[in-house]
Amino acid sequence: MPLTSDFYTSLPWQKLAASFAGEFYTDFTIRTLYATDASAYRELPLAVALPKTVQDLKALIAFAQAQQTSLIPRTAGTSLAGQVVGNGIVVDMSKYFTQILELNAQEGWVKVQPGVVRDELNLYLKPYGLYFGPETSTANRAMIGGMVGNNSCGSNSIIYGSTREHLLAVKALLSDGSEVIFESLNKDGFAQKCQSEGLEGRIYQTLQSLLSQKDNQEEIRREFPKPNIPRRNTGYALDLLLETAPLHRRQRGF
Repeated sequence: MPLTSDFYTSLPWQKLAASFAGEFYTDFTIRTLYATDASAYRELPLAVALPKTVQDLKALIAFAQAQQTSLIPRTAGTSLAGQVVGNGIVVDMSKYFTQILELNAQEGWVKVQPGVVRDELNLYLKPYGLYFGPETSTANRAMIGGMVGNNSCGSNSIIYGSTREHLLAVKALLSDGSEVIFESLNKDGFAQKCQSEGLEGRIYQTLQSLLSQKDNQEEIRREFPKPNIPRRNTGYALDLLLETAPLHRRQRGF
């Protein structure tokens, strides 16, 4: 968004900063530090936020909508394609959202916040005989939030699979600030989501509309990479969604 000299002293900006539990930076030095990631790209962000609470995140979403700017969530910034470079507000989750919240060793799952480092998670899991398989070359600093966002794989992904294949559920905030949980759905569960009100319901309704059309199904199956290629990591996995219970006779969850 275009900046004016009094932007950072405007009332909406001051109200956001005053109510923020985490840290907020608008000075040129910090913005310059966050203008790059591990890629060759560079773009100066509008501001840098280090949220401390979920309420901080909701406040940022509301502010970005009102001011017609973007939010750029990031953790370690180890990606090589400029994923966390942009001219909006950088939202760094790596300082405060770093907790391992829950472990069920018997069922083999763990609940973590996005700022947990992949190798540190495995050090925590080691005494229980558990291991989070997807490994990047930056695994001693790459964080789970970024691995989910990028569907990180690593050189041993042929054996261990990608992050997507180890993900059971995601608790997320949508662009209207509403809290949702994305997880595997059977046919009835998917139909129930499509009846939901609000943005979450519209997301499922749109997916159902797009993926149930025969022309779209044929286009997806014709143009997507062959399913027997194990490492195909670009874009949305629409072809995999077509092979789930609501859209196919298979029992696999959506």
